[in-house]
Amino acid sequence: MPILYTEKEIKTAACAKACGNEEIMAIKADYHLHSAFSGDGRASMDEMIQKGISLGLEAMCFTEHMDLDYVYEKPEEEGMFELNTDSYLYDLLRSREKYWGRIKLLFGVELGVQPHLSEQLSRYAASHEFDFIIASSHLCNRKDPYYPSFYEGRSDEEAYREYFSSILDNLTAFHDFDIYGHLDYVVRYGKTKDADYCYEKYADLLDQILETLLQMGKGIELNTGSVGYGLKDFNPCTGVLKRYKQLGGDVITIGSDAHEPAHIARAFDQASELLTSCGFRYYTTYEHRSPEYHRLY
Repeated sequence: MPILYTEKEIKTAACAKACGNEEIMAIKADYHLHSAFSGDGRASMDEMIQKGISLGLEAMCFTEHMDLDYVYEKPEEEGMFELNTDSYLYDLLRSREKYWGRIKLLFGVELGVQPHLSEQLSRYAASHEFDFIIASSHLCNRKDPYYPSFYEGRSDEEAYREYFSSILDNLTAFHDFDIYGHLDYVVRYGKTKDADYCYEKYADLLDQILETLLQMGKGIELNTGSVGYGLKDFNPCTGVLKRYKQLGGDVITIGSDAHEPAHIARAFDQASELLTSCGFRYYTTYEHRSPEYHRLY
């Protein structure tokens, strides 16, 4: 049975925040969240929202998966990452009414980008009034880096380079998004993960990605979900964040990539400290596809 947060628990958390008895997070908005509307989500939207309120968040943007033409490993999984957008929006609008005045709820989506889907994804992006669109690389040349087979018979460096090159292909083909998600997502699943990974080793490709995003007027996200994969750093790594800032980047959203309540806003305090140390003064949120900026300190 799902565990829901009682009205008393939510009010107690809000009171503690108001009275100064709770450590206040600098980052008040989680902009990468999945509920049961995503094929791998493990909680209802209501459960996620109640946890967000109890943590003191002021805004939550749900970014449910929409991965068209995904390559499924098992027949029974077919279609699990194709979003029923109308049902999702209906539930979100009901939740907005239910929690009005307590937390802002945004209508987002995470698109799994592949070059041959560019026209189809553009039509989808225009089909609803999204607040925020993440473009992500979940497949690389029709292969999913989640599975060990992506790394078999070659070094992690070869696999990572193929992945970064595929992002450049995606950026050439598709433009209807706001930020690119977890740029170095591939290191979550490599044989050595991020043990031997750093920005400098892949600077030739990563610089092209960052420069292309800046030319397009797009941003990136700091995805704290990496803490659940035993990585030494967030996605993208500190070196990529510093380089993005050096190149003039200032649009950066923060997302936990939570698929269950326990992971909402995870490691946000560390994320705030890291961004500040990299020279960022603001983090970004979106509403109606327009960026808004919030001080980190």
